[in-house]
Amino acid sequence: MTYSLDFRKQVLKSLDDGMTYAQAVEFYDLSPTTIQNWKRRVHSKVTRQTKPHKIMDDVLLNDVKEHPDDYQYERARRLNCSPTGIHNALKRLSISKKKDLRTSKSVSDQKS
Repeated sequence: MTYSLDFRKQVLKSLDDGMTYAQAVEFYDLSPTTIQNWKRRVHSKVTRQTKPHKIMDDVLLNDVKEHPDDYQYERARRLNCSPTGIHNALKRLSISKKKDLRTSKSVSDQKS
């Protein structure tokens, strides 16, 4: 949660009126780093700068359709990225692989 713009301006105005950083930190119960950041930029950031995704969504969806049973490291090798990147991209697309419990039960029934 960010502080309101009015509050930020009030803190910076009190610094201009002669209050020291130590006094402002104590009076407003803020971190000195926060006040210094506000001096550089009063307004809060509107959007977050995110890195572009290395794995394109449509390419990954096609790969999942073509190879539904592959492990993440196999997809990573094919798409030239890391298994962690594949994990994050699958999570971003809400794709998960659930185990089929029927197969493990049938194997244990055959053994017994």
